[in-house]
Amino acid sequence: MKRAALCKQLGHQFAQTQLLQRALTHRSYGAAHNERLEFLGDSVLNCAVAKYLFDAFPDLPEGELSRLRSNLVNQQTLALLAQQLNLGEHLLLGEGERKSAGFRRPSILADALEALFGAVLQDADFAEAERVVLGLYVPFIARADLQTLGKDAKTLLQEHLQGNKLALPQYSVVEIKGEAHSQTFVVSCEIAQLGLITQGEGASRRIAEQIAANKAYQQITRNP
Repeated sequence: MKRAALCKQLGHQFAQTQLLQRALTHRSYGAAHNERLEFLGDSVLNCAVAKYLFDAFPDLPEGELSRLRSNLVNQQTLALLAQQLNLGEHLLLGEGERKSAGFRRPSILADALEALFGAVLQDADFAEAERVVLGLYVPFIARADLQTLGKDAKTLLQEHLQGNKLALPQYSVVEIKGEAHSQTFVVSCEIAQLGLITQGEGASRRIAEQIAANKAYQQITRNP
C-alpha cells in the first residue's frame, strides 16, 4: 500500500515490480541492491535536467547552465526531493543502517532516488524516466532562487554578513542528546552585532549548524 502511494507521487506505475523493489534496496540489506540502477539513474537525471535548463533558459551561457545543473543534481537537492517523497519510509536497509537511522542519511536517500529514475527507465523508456524526473524537478526549480541555488545556508549567511560589514556568526554546541549510535546535536548560531541567536537540531553537528544558519539567514533577510 505504501509503495502504491510512492508510485502515485512519482506518477509511474511499475509493470516490473521487482525493479521498484531493487531500487529501494540498500546494499546493506542484500546482494540484489540498487547501485547499478543508481548508475543508470544518474545519467538519466543529468540528461533530463540539462535538456530542461537548455530549453527553459535560452539566454544563459554554458557556464551558468553547468552551474545550475551541478547544483540541481547534487546530493543535497536529491535528498531534499527524496524527503518530500518520504522515500526513507520505503527503503530496505540492513540492521546496522536501520539502527543508525540510515533512512534519514542524505547519501542513502539521494542514491535511492537516482536508482528509482534508473528503474523507471528500465521499466519503460527514456521519455517516461525524463517525465518522472521533471515532475519532481520543475516545481523545485520554479520555487528556487537561481542566484543562490547550490549555496548552503552557512555560506549564504556569511556572504550576507560580509556584504553588510558585520562580523561572522559564532556556532556553539548547546546539547547532545541520545545514545552514541543515534545522537542529535543542538547548535546555536549567534550574531552578536544583531543581538540574534538561533538554534538548529540535527543528526550531526554540521546539519545542526546549517539549520541554525538558515534560521538566522531567513530572519535577517526578511527583516533587514
